[in-house]
Amino acid sequence: MESFDYTAHQFAPMINSIIRTLQIYKNKDEFYQIGLIALWEATRGFNPEKGNFEGYAYSYIRGRILTELTKSAAFADRTVYPSEEFWELTGEAAEDETLPELLLLSYCKGLTQNQKKWVLYTCLDSLSIKEISEKENVSVSAVKSWRKGAKEKLKAELIHMK
Repeated sequence: MESFDYTAHQFAPMINSIIRTLQIYKNKDEFYQIGLIALWEATRGFNPEKGNFEGYAYSYIRGRILTELTKSAAFADRTVYPSEEFWELTGEAAEDETLPELLLLSYCKGLTQNQKKWVLYTCLDSLSIKEISEKENVSVSAVKSWRKGAKEKLKAELIHMK
């Protein structure tokens, strides 16, 4: 391990030079670590019969850093980070839960109160007929009657709108 520490210290200027020539300005420390890992792998895989170590190490480190740059660029292209305004608008929408209810009620002008209840419970709360009947303390058939009347009136309204 001591020999690699010496090698890492010896090749630190080379790694920094590669980072500088590739114009990496974000995550320099991360790319420096990638360079160190590549240097370690280069020391493990070096064959002295094929040339000098410095050239091999330079090519290996540069190639590894370029590969990581390509991966991070592809990831950045596939990833969308919403702006701050998006999060502010999302927070406001979550706080105002009456908007969907008001929107639904705008379509329920000709419905009775019970039919409006059926629409709201079904669309907003995703309740079944049985759950609505239990919540409103009425029979299942009464809720079915609300549903039938609401569907007929809404369908007639939609046909009239065309």
